[in-house]
Amino acid sequence: MKLDSDYVRSLFPAFSKPELAAFAHFENAGGSYACAPVIERLTRFYTERKMQPYGDADPSRLGGEEMDEARARMAALLGVEKDELSFGPSTTQNTYVLAQAFRPWLSPGEAIIVTNQDHEANSGPWRRLAEEGIEIREWRVDPDSGLLNPEDLEDLLDEKVRLVCFPHCSNVVAHINPVTEITAMAHAAGAFVCVDGVSYAPHGFPDLNSLGPDIYLFSAYKTYGPHQGLMVVRRALAELLPNQGHYFNGDSIYKKFTPAGPDHAQIAACAGMADYIDLLGTHHGFTGSDAVERGQFVHDLMRGQETTLLQPLLDAVKSRNAVRLLGPDRAEGRAPTVALALTQDPVKVAKALAERGIIAGASDFYAHRVLEGMGVTPETGVLRLSFTHYTTQGEMDKLLNALDDLL
Repeated sequence: MKLDSDYVRSLFPAFSKPELAAFAHFENAGGSYACAPVIERLTRFYTERKMQPYGDADPSRLGGEEMDEARARMAALLGVEKDELSFGPSTTQNTYVLAQAFRPWLSPGEAIIVTNQDHEANSGPWRRLAEEGIEIREWRVDPDSGLLNPEDLEDLLDEKVRLVCFPHCSNVVAHINPVTEITAMAHAAGAFVCVDGVSYAPHGFPDLNSLGPDIYLFSAYKTYGPHQGLMVVRRALAELLPNQGHYFNGDSIYKKFTPAGPDHAQIAACAGMADYIDLLGTHHGFTGSDAVERGQFVHDLMRGQETTLLQPLLDAVKSRNAVRLLGPDRAEGRAPTVALALTQDPVKVAKALAERGIIAGASDFYAHRVLEGMGVTPETGVLRLSFTHYTTQGEMDKLLNALDDLL
């Protein structure tokens, strides 16, 4: 089944704004537009519920119920228990708090495996544990392809490894890593698994029971929602780790990883992401009641649209002498995030694109380690063109025409 782009775009207020009509958004990896159900819920909370939640008065009680609804429905989409899902201000902050929980739990001489493919958020906090005598082992990308080879991971695994951290897909290489296979390898060696899903979740929410990781993190502001980080910590691990919140919240596995007061309105608005998935599923004929199945149905619709639009872009850039495409040149198996190392200044190219109504990014994108590992100078950075399922063929044509002139 083909995604109904007109219907999809009708659910995003940004696409009806005259101020944005001249722009095509190709920096979605830095943040997506928010869907209407999220905006409606956020507006309602700020106008009708903006007080301490869970009280006896109706506005307070309803505010708490909306926060609980968000947790329950997003957990159901991901295939986990609702108390295994924590909300925090960002994925970077969530990972930092989690690393602090691991700090006293690990013993000197034990090991953590990290990659140089990650955004720094899922690398730096873990590397800092070397200060406690924890051995940090780096699983490195192939310098030409940017890919992680599972066989290289096997050489790093032994009885000392307690945690393996890697991205579902890199925010510049964009290859979709085989999470199920990698997780099985780590579990067989007795290690837990932490997956950074920030660059994957915008392209379809994953079924975490099928994938199997013990920790999965992503950012709502890149999945059509508010500025929150969502973190799943499965019960078997969460109950082992020490409390990072108020001492009286230590028995709650979602509160123990939230040391600061949660953002009530933003959490409540996250239910709008589940509303959006429900609307897409119903519109395209899904009639089942299972949240995971609905999420996977919509996931496949999104990926089908993205893959169709992505291949012409990859074909247009992969053979240019002045361009180095980072990551695979086939749309299947990668996210629609296209990073290009250029012989000219990527910042100037991004500015020239903006003048043509195309929003793109030029930066290191907090991916210093993978850029260095592939021989790209982080200070120079790359041009990044990223889109999602709401992107249209017309927008893609506009981008391709501009690239023909500028590259």
